Amino acid sequence: MPDSSSKLRVAVLFGGRSAEHEVSLLSARNVAAALTEAGHDLTLVAIGRSGRWYAAEEIATPAESEGAAEGQLAVVPGAGRRALRLATSGAGLGPLDVVFPILHGPFGEDGTMQGLLRSLDLPFVGPSVLGSAAAMDKDVAKRLLNAAGLPTAPGVTLRRNAPQDFATLCQALKPPFFVKPANLGSSVGVTRAGTEAEFRDALTLAFRYDPKVLVEEEVKGREIECAVLGDGEMAASLPGEILPAAAHGFYTYDAKYTDPEGAGLRAPVELPAETTARVRETAVAAARALDCEGMARVDFFLKDDGALLINEINTIPGFTAISMYPKLWDASGLPPAPLVDRLLAHALARHEREQRLEILHEV
Repeated sequence: MPDSSSKLRVAVLFGGRSAEHEVSLLSARNVAAALTEAGHDLTLVAIGRSGRWYAAEEIATPAESEGAAEGQLAVVPGAGRRALRLATSGAGLGPLDVVFPILHGPFGEDGTMQGLLRSLDLPFVGPSVLGSAAAMDKDVAKRLLNAAGLPTAPGVTLRRNAPQDFATLCQALKPPFFVKPANLGSSVGVTRAGTEAEFRDALTLAFRYDPKVLVEEEVKGREIECAVLGDGEMAASLPGEILPAAAHGFYTYDAKYTDPEGAGLRAPVELPAETTARVRETAVAAARALDCEGMARVDFFLKDDGALLINEINTIPGFTAISMYPKLWDASGLPPAPLVDRLLAHALARHEREQRLEILHEV
């Protein structure tokens, strides 16, 4: 089996069908740069907004048109490392050692891509099927974290066809609320709502993205993030802090990706030693509770009284120029090129362990 210290053929998957398509492109460019710096060969695979796969020369949204097949890829089950082939000719892209999916949101971060890659017998970076699916669904993640004794913000889950009464909700939670799609990230579809009219508008927006919506009490506190890496012996980075600009109110999509003044970042952030240790320990505990081996970014609220609440866990965290996952590891002494090497090494080691499991018929 190849190891990450040798030159690997890495397929970088980017784009995708989710509302976070553009963020994926930003992340993929930085991942590709780090992989190149680490000395690996890249195979770029663009996934269009339609869901079609294309062999790509650059990291950009593929130009799709009805009936166009140029560069389109077919996935061949049972072909192992040669599973990706050109749809028109059947020519393979060559043997792949490992896949680096940098797909944010549904159809990439929610277990669907991980299930496909595992079925194809291709090693891949990041958590496997269960951890990806559990972390992507904020409702399920909250229940699992709470069952593990890990605190989260008070919240209620609403479904599209169920009653959504503002007055009843106010008996369970204290407004203002944050209303968010259960299965999405990058603050897409998230709204702060303090009145019934705002709540109705927030629900309408959130239900555009998911049939299940999470409503949580607003938490007054600092936004702290911690990066996790590995499996058996998970490592946690030094914590960092997000400082959203007052003009945005909270860490919105625009604050993250379109407004250069949208937020300040501290990586790392100075906290009392006890608090730093607690953040790192809780980040690892949260990743274990959701079976998020490989990589994850755990987001917290740190309240004035010292209480630490888990906001959410991202299993394919952003790798953009302003993303905290690579910034936190860099600040912790692990720059981008060695970081991607570590992620590749985990993917290959996990795949090797899976090959030893007695779950397959002998051929």
